[in-house]
Amino acid sequence: MVRYEYETSPRKLEPEYIPNKKKKTDSRKLPKKKEQANSHTKNKKITKSEESKKKAKTVLYVFIAFAVLITISYRNSLITENFNKVEELKENLNAVKKQNEQLTVSIENSLNLKNVEQAAKENGMQKLTTKQTVYVNLPKKDYVEPSSEKIQMDEEENIFQKIINSIKNIFK
Repeated sequence: MVRYEYETSPRKLEPEYIPNKKKKTDSRKLPKKKEQANSHTKNKKITKSEESKKKAKTVLYVFIAFAVLITISYRNSLITENFNKVEELKENLNAVKKQNEQLTVSIENSLNLKNVEQAAKENGMQKLTTKQTVYVNLPKKDYVEPSSEKIQMDEEENIFQKIINSIKNIFK
């Protein structure tokens, strides 16, 4: 058989060593027959308790998974409920907008000049004629009078100037 130096195929590789399957027996480590019987019954008891622990763990995991699924479904139901509320509010908003537009159109129609004129005629009013026009002449005199009070302009003074001015006012 030809062997290549860098062959990587597992079929062509042969192990370089052969594991020893023989167990060394030590007389000190071998239990006696009575001890073997006791250890065998203990193993059965241990396995029963281990099996019950495994069953308890399995039940616990199932319960936790069930609780997680219930929580997820509850959250999804809350989300769906809130989504439905939002959709209902959007529908209400659209209805109110439509009603608002209809009211705006009806107001514009009622404020139409022809409608106003017709309503005025029904109430006994009539159009203005040239006989009803009265012209008023006003003199071109200005009726605004200046204020008689003197406006004091507060100049920007620093604190020292204000103190000096207040002292001067006291001694006057």
